Amino acid sequence: MICQKCGAEDTSVIDSRAADNGNAIRRRRECLKCGYRFTTYERVDAANFVVVKKDGTREPFSREKLEKSLWVACQKRPVRQDQIELILNAIEDDLRGEKEVDSRKLGQLVMKALKQLDDVAYIRYASVYREFKDVASFQKELQRLRR
Repeated sequence: MICQKCGAEDTSVIDSRAADNGNAIRRRRECLKCGYRFTTYERVDAANFVVVKKDGTREPFSREKLEKSLWVACQKRPVRQDQIELILNAIEDDLRGEKEVDSRKLGQLVMKALKQLDDVAYIRYASVYREFKDVASFQKELQRLRR
């Protein structure tokens, strides 16, 4: 692992422990050159599938891209990092073994998780995902949410 501070390639692991309910390993590392300490996470690269977009294009699934979209929806909401991690892990678990996943299916999984987590985050995500065109679209979704 390369040191983030000085770029040296020689680091040592000073502590390891299970993280993310056993789905990852948290490692505390120290650079042998400059002494800088940093944390890394090791996890199985389970989500190795392609997302088929609405226009038919395909792109590799990106956990980071999905996490970013979740944080945009959850901005200024009382949502913790561990809650986002649980959503990401659950979605990856649901899609494990798939070769291709339609973006609509992925979006539905995200909306289902956000609906359980935070109503405002759900509405924010739904407004982009469902491409709300006007206030009536928002009101319709809010009515569905209230039921």
